[in-house]
Amino acid sequence: MTSPARIYVVDDDEQMRTLLRRSLQSDYDVMCFASARHFIEVAEALIPGCLILDVNMPEMSGLEVQRWLQEKNLWFPIIMITGMGQVNIAVEAMKAGAVDFVEKPFRREVILDSVRLAQHRLISVSATGSDDARLAKLRLAKLSDRESEVLTGLVAGLPNKTIAYDLGLSPRTVEMHRANLMKKTGAKSLSALVRMALLGNDKT
Repeated sequence: MTSPARIYVVDDDEQMRTLLRRSLQSDYDVMCFASARHFIEVAEALIPGCLILDVNMPEMSGLEVQRWLQEKNLWFPIIMITGMGQVNIAVEAMKAGAVDFVEKPFRREVILDSVRLAQHRLISVSATGSDDARLAKLRLAKLSDRESEVLTGLVAGLPNKTIAYDLGLSPRTVEMHRANLMKKTGAKSLSALVRMALLGNDKT
C-alpha cells in the first residue's frame, strides 16, 4: 500500500491550519507549520509535496517564501491562500510559478480541486504544463477583442468598476463580459480563469 501524498500548510492562523488539516487529512498526509521561518528551516530536508501558503504572514510573506524557494532551487507546487481583493498578489504569485490561488473563505471542494491540480503538476511537470498551455491557447482564441480586454484587467487584479472605467463601459457590461469569459473558457473560478490566461499568454 502506497503512502498518501504529502501536503504542507504554512499559515500563522491556527484556525486556518486546523480547517485545512481537517479538509485534507482523509486523502493526504498533512504537515502544518505555524510560521514561514519554521518551514524554511526544514524545507531542504522535506520530501516532495504540495505547498499551501498564506500570503499574509508576519516576518515573511507567502511571496517571500516563494522567492526563497526559487533561490534555493527547491520546487513545491504552490497554492496561495489570499484574502478577498488580493487578486493582484495572487497573479504575481502565479506569474512566479504558483499553480493556483484560493480566496478566503473557501469551500472544501475548492481547496481539494487546487490540491489535485498541484499534485498532478508534481507528478508530470513538463507534459502537463505543455498540454495545459495548448488547451489554454485554444480556449482563449474563442474570446472577442472586448472579452480579451476584460480578461487583461482581471489578470491585473482590477475590480469590475475599474475595468469598466478604463474601457468606457458600465460595470454591468463588464459583469456580462466576465460571465461570457467563464462560459467560453470553461473556467469554474476566477483563479482557474487567471491560470488559463497566464498559460495561454506564455511566450516561452
